[in-house]
Amino acid sequence: LWDENRQRLLLARDRLGEKPLYYTGLPGQGLVFASELKALRLYPGVGRDISPGALSHYLSLNYILHSECILQGAHKLPPGHFLVAECERPIQVRSYWDLARSFRDKRVVRSRAQAAEELSALIDDAVRLRLVSDVPLGAFLSGGIDSSAIVGAMRRVRPNTDTLSFTIGFPEAGFDETPAARATAKALAAQHYERVVGVDLARDLPAIVEAVDEPFADTSIVPTYHLAKFARSRVTVCLSGDGGDEIFAGYPTYAADRLRHLTAWVPGPATHMLAQLADRVMPVRHAKLGFGYKLQQFLRGHALPAQRAHYFWRTILSDELKRDVLAPDVRTAVMSTDPFTTFNRYFRDVADCNYLDQAMYVDIKTWLADDILVKLDQATMVHALEARLPLLDYRLVEYAASLPASWKYRGLEQKHIFRLSQRHRLPEAVLRRRKTGFNAPVSQWLSGSLLDMAREATQGHRMQAWFDVATIERMWQDHLAKRHDHGL
Repeated sequence: LWDENRQRLLLARDRLGEKPLYYTGLPGQGLVFASELKALRLYPGVGRDISPGALSHYLSLNYILHSECILQGAHKLPPGHFLVAECERPIQVRSYWDLARSFRDKRVVRSRAQAAEELSALIDDAVRLRLVSDVPLGAFLSGGIDSSAIVGAMRRVRPNTDTLSFTIGFPEAGFDETPAARATAKALAAQHYERVVGVDLARDLPAIVEAVDEPFADTSIVPTYHLAKFARSRVTVCLSGDGGDEIFAGYPTYAADRLRHLTAWVPGPATHMLAQLADRVMPVRHAKLGFGYKLQQFLRGHALPAQRAHYFWRTILSDELKRDVLAPDVRTAVMSTDPFTTFNRYFRDVADCNYLDQAMYVDIKTWLADDILVKLDQATMVHALEARLPLLDYRLVEYAASLPASWKYRGLEQKHIFRLSQRHRLPEAVLRRRKTGFNAPVSQWLSGSLLDMAREATQGHRMQAWFDVATIERMWQDHLAKRHDHGL
């Protein structure tokens, strides 16, 4: 919003970060802002220097946190914030939405049954609001509970209108979700479309990289890109179930947080010894994240303080490997930024909350905002497909945050209250289905169809300014010999 009389600019970003907003202040030239970094870069005064701090985030996590940006001097406006810029005054960035308050102030609900009923009504209303459209509309469907709940609500809200659902899978074993999605669509009477994609990455990967403004290595962007492309052939808007795992405790990391909480009495040397044993006996399979990988990661992080452990389970490169992979000339500059600092800032916002509430709040502020929603926005908008996320309706997010953590993770059941809200709405098979994740078989591609292009990219002369090529070559040898999986 531009106030002509006051010569004042107001920029605001949505509460949870569904859409991006980049900006940079230029001395004597005012403020430059855009919804894409590639647009911001077109302005002559915007530099091309790489931010060592942002690179540190990327190497640790596969994405860049909070307001950091890969270009030195550029920033992202954080979700739930607004910016005020006036002539000859400093730029002001302020928060307008506080989700931490909902985690701290638990609501009084008579029973889990009442909460489940209120939750189901909120889901239906969130879906109803996002079905307003003048163009063809559908939904992504994986067969899991989140996307199934969205499709089920679409059928209830518009019973006399066809509900179109879309799924893709891969031919590699363990990565194809089409059978589960097909069964769910049949049970919900959705008009279902599916495709198994044998991806020619030498052709498609450059287009995917071009679509993403900043370095981004979440492998699930590959299937999301192809799913959006497939859906766009029939519809212009798609509803997605993203957000359910963060607000209802659906990730394996919450199981790790809980198990660590229950076993905190186990001495650190004992878990360290078990981790070394697991490294020796667990084979590297280049498959979907399995029990062996999760066990190894859990044991490595167990001895850390609770907040550090949660961060560790989210990291891709350890601090040791990150240090080794960097070129000596830039190592100090990059390593001086610890991404955990951002995590810890959010942990402090909810320091007096249950440890699972803390983990969910931090993930909403980091993993969801800076990875999941970035991936979805970039992968859909490159195909001119609009994605809408009912589970991130702010009323629904606040309601979920205000419920007891024990209602979300109850006994051995994750997303308990969410499943309870869908008990008479979804097939029992969907309610019982374990989370599998939306991943691509990148580890296998790096040993096969993607090998030549990937090795060329990681060994180019431009890499040497920032990375130690010899360390990268050792990583390649370890991956190809299945001593370590570097395709995660």
